[in-house]
Amino acid sequence: MSTADVVTVASGDARAGQARRAALLAAGLLAGVGVLVLLAAVSIAVGSRSVPLSTVVDALTAPDGSADHTVIRELRVPRTFLGLGVGAALGLAGALMQSLTRNPLADPGLLGVNSGAALGVAAALGLLGISDPALYVWFAFAGAAAAAVLVYALGSAGRAGSTPVRLALAGVALGMVFGAASSAILRIDSATFDRMRFWLTGSLAGPTPDVAVRLAPFLAAGLVLGLALAGPLNALALGDEAGRALGVGVGRTRALTAVAVTLLCGSATAAAGPIWFVGLVVPHGVRLLTGSDQRWLLPYTVVFTPVLLLGADVLGRVVASPAEIQVGLMWAVVGVPVFILLARRRRLAAL
Repeated sequence: MSTADVVTVASGDARAGQARRAALLAAGLLAGVGVLVLLAAVSIAVGSRSVPLSTVVDALTAPDGSADHTVIRELRVPRTFLGLGVGAALGLAGALMQSLTRNPLADPGLLGVNSGAALGVAAALGLLGISDPALYVWFAFAGAAAAAVLVYALGSAGRAGSTPVRLALAGVALGMVFGAASSAILRIDSATFDRMRFWLTGSLAGPTPDVAVRLAPFLAAGLVLGLALAGPLNALALGDEAGRALGVGVGRTRALTAVAVTLLCGSATAAAGPIWFVGLVVPHGVRLLTGSDQRWLLPYTVVFTPVLLLGADVLGRVVASPAEIQVGLMWAVVGVPVFILLARRRRLAAL
């Protein structure tokens, strides 16, 4: 067999291997979608208040205005859709930040972006009296963008430049400042504080159907834009010079990624409050399945993050029934130990 024949056979084997891997990843993604649909159904059917399954079905198909039907249609259904959107948004934002900065510790919560968005919402509600989500979401966007800029500037100051540890420390420090400022603003008005105290811990229970509808366009725009950046981010993973050689606009990609992260974090935080560790933990777990290829990593993250977030929300409703535990607290039970394990590793997985 000639050398050309050997190369041809090797190339054919490589293409076949890539095709098999793509088929497996596609099957895994479809399975994840199935699990997500099933869990969404569980979220609608199960809660702190026991409702028979037949009543749940009747509430969705033939509502009669009864108390149980009202709970299903006006509380659980919006809450479930909000969990889907918020989970997908925070997970995708974390994956985008990790890819763009090549920082395995990048996360909207850890780097202070969620805290900045929360400060914007607190200022709108506590200082300006703005209660319309279509208006105060803009303050969340401004807070998220300002926090990202400040964290990067502080973490990059000095001769050493930005490192994962310095960015994380800057994010935690500024996040504490933003959190303290939010608490100070809300304590000025006791009525506003009472309304938002559960929101501050991260909760899917507060928003009404109207809030979910108003914030949906921003979440959808961020998700579409973020997923569309998979190809350019793959090219930039090879380095800026290699990315330019492949025809990718480095500045444009970074700017669009920043816009996507701002849309995702701002709208998710405005809807559910600051929820930590979602964008840090899930992309790392997904990366074990997909590798660093953003074309698979980003869709997998969008699917599996709401699976875990909705699961935590349902668990919080069940374990404390007839009361409930906010999803931000339930997620911390899972997210904090995993974060500690990641932080203790000598060498985090390559992005």
